Amino acid sequence: MNDLMSGGIHRLWKREMVAWLAPRPGMAVLDVAGGTGDIARRVLAAMEGQGRVIVCDASEQMVDAGRERTCIDWLVGDAEALPLPARSVDACTIAFGIRNLTRIERALAEARRVLRPGGRFLCLEFSSRPPAGIERLYNAYSFAVIPLLGAAVTGQRDAYAYLVESIRRFPPPELLASMMGDAGFGGVRVRPLSAGIATLHSGWRI
Repeated sequence: MNDLMSGGIHRLWKREMVAWLAPRPGMAVLDVAGGTGDIARRVLAAMEGQGRVIVCDASEQMVDAGRERTCIDWLVGDAEALPLPARSVDACTIAFGIRNLTRIERALAEARRVLRPGGRFLCLEFSSRPPAGIERLYNAYSFAVIPLLGAAVTGQRDAYAYLVESIRRFPPPELLASMMGDAGFGGVRVRPLSAGIATLHSGWRI
């Protein structure tokens, strides 16, 4: 799905996300809406296998598929009510998941709750605002090409049309940064990727 949405570039964005996080051996890292563990595996590799990585996803099917992989802990849970105690992880990540949540502000509060003091939150998401100068091309690809590709590859045109619309409804980067500040994160930074097609947000529990 992310391959169709990004033309495969999402792999570079995820690499950038983990590089910016710079996880160290011994850390405990939670990946929310982590699916079958793509980000989690990258984080674990960056820690040279020495640390705890937890994937929390609302889909039991995804978690069951992921459990086949070793060295990662798997939880079925809601991003807006994480099944973890307060101050239990050193970092919390979410990639291409936050735009699908009903209450983003609640998910941000939950991410801060489970972080230890000094812990870091990173969010990777498609940007709701098309890159300057290529708006018409970007919109044509998003609203016409992606649903057609989705229908051809998976037979699920409506699902891909929804994904495109969910990106359009997602808060712009500066608003999400403000929401992170309202949730109690400090040192909030925003990093556009690929001319602003996607955006990384970073914040700290202080």
